[in-house]
This record gives sequence, structure tokens and C-alpha cells, in this order.
Amino acid sequence: MIKHLSLFISVVLFLSCNVGNDKSIEEQFVLRVMSYNIHHGEGMDGKIDIKRIAQAISKENPDLVALQEVDKNCTRSGDRDMAAELGILLGMEHIFGKAMDFQGGEYGLAILSKLPIMETSLHRLPKGDEPRCALEVKVKIGNYPKLVSFICIHNSWNSEDIRIEQVKKLLMVFGKLDHPAVLAGDFNSKRKDESMQLLEHADWKLLSFQSKKVSVYAAPDSQIDFFVISNFPHTSAESRVVDETIASDHKPIFAEIIF
Repeated sequence: MIKHLSLFISVVLFLSCNVGNDKSIEEQFVLRVMSYNIHHGEGMDGKIDIKRIAQAISKENPDLVALQEVDKNCTRSGDRDMAAELGILLGMEHIFGKAMDFQGGEYGLAILSKLPIMETSLHRLPKGDEPRCALEVKVKIGNYPKLVSFICIHNSWNSEDIRIEQVKKLLMVFGKLDHPAVLAGDFNSKRKDESMQLLEHADWKLLSFQSKKVSVYAAPDSQIDFFVISNFPHTSAESRVVDETIASDHKPIFAEIIF
């Protein structure tokens, strides 16, 4: 009996050591991302309500959130630091990126994160209807050997020519990364517009939506919010529109990236 038990233990130890050393067995990572144009917290009912923005985000339990149209100490939204409030409500780290001064405060982008933020950068984009920028964080995902860039953008709303120039600048900054990256936000372009095609021609991948009913903006048939990814190995990913129609004039979008 002891001899058989000893043999069994030896086999288990042998198999354990070999499985641990088998480099062909790859670890799987999951990244849950969200993008939300929050319209400075003003909903379709004309009320500014940060708590319902937080509730819409909380339901999806994302690791990272890209926020557009964020006020910081602006008169119209009651001198509130919206990114900080959302960070507190959701228990997430927040980073604000100023696009411009506005109504005694600042207006721009924000990122919320449950993951450790290792680096932060603000990249200026060509100016259109108003100053524009891209807010980038680099985060650590478990024991994945590389940092992952998560980039929040909000391109010009009134000119495709300007959006093309803004995308060209994005490609100059992020086009030759050696690590995974997600562009997330309000591109103000349809999928087949030239500015979006520039990204796909540069080997960035626009994530598809699960449903054909993908109206994101309050206007019908307006899909202008996207996730675009690059350098994710062996990726499985698909995005969907979150069914929240009151809290903002945009619906949030969500994606789970498995790599």
C-alpha cells in the first residue's frame, strides 16, 4: 500500500512540474471596458444627476471607463468635480484630462479604473469646434508582462475633415505601440466614414456590436461611439450598447476583451 501511494505521489509531482513548465499553456486575461459620453451629467429629462450615471456604470462592472463631456467645477453643473464624484461612488481611481477652460472651471475627458494606473498622458489633438485631446492611462493587468494603454477620445462633432486630422494625430502618437491598446470614446463619425477607415487601414480593429440596433446617440440610427483595439494577442472581443436611455444623451457602450 505504501509502495503504491509513493508511486502515485511521484506521478502527481512529475505531472505538476511538467504542466507548470509547459510554455504552450497560455494564461487568459479578461479586460472589461466601457465608454460613456455623460453630457456633463445632464439627462434627457434636463436633470443633472451623477448618481444615475454611476448606477449605469456600476451595473456593467467595468475595469476601465472612458468618459467624455466631463465638467470640473463648472457653473452649469453646480461647481462639481464629476470625475472625482464618480470615482468615490464607484470605488475607482479617477484621472481628469482638461480639454479647455469653461464657465469658471474645466471641461474635458476622464478615465475611471479599478486596475493599477502606472502612467498617465494627455495628448493634444488638432482643434475643431473646440479644443480636443486624448487622455491615456497605462494599466497593469494581473501578471500580464506588458502594460495596456487605455485611451479616451472625443473627436470634433462638426467636421469630418477635422476628424480625419485628429485621427491622423492619434495614429502618429499610438500607431507604433509595442503593447496592447484600446481607443474608446465618441468619435462623432459613422463606421464607414473616412476617419474611421483610417484606423482600420492602420491595422486597428473596430469592435463589432452584438445587435444591429446600435443607436448610441439620442438621434435615431447614430452609432458614433466605438472601441478600437490594437496589439491584443489571440483576441476575442465584441461590444454592445448598454440600454440606458435617460441619464445622458448618449448610451454607454461596453466590451469584454479576452486575450
